[in-house]
Amino acid sequence: MPFEGSHEGDIGFESADGPVCKYDSENGVMKSPEVIYEGGIQFFMGEPINAERELAERLTRSNMSQLPYWQAHHFVLLDGEMATDEEFGAAMAKLS
Repeated sequence: MPFEGSHEGDIGFESADGPVCKYDSENGVMKSPEVIYEGGIQFFMGEPINAERELAERLTRSNMSQLPYWQAHHFVLLDGEMATDEEFGAAMAKLS
């Protein structure tokens, strides 16, 4: 999830590649990329954003692709279509 709005303090630990969300780790170890990706989709489908699955997938790809950890540890699920800047901005505005 993005570290914005009410989620600004949700950093679980700092890796050598940047901050890691507390929901993306257990006991200081990263969850699998697939689990994290699906968690991002579920986050964007939930309150307050309420995105349809297809948009939630694109928002998740956009968000994860911006994070230093995923830039250094790319995986195949990030290769699909991403949200536009307008879509991503609108979703982030709902977190405020």
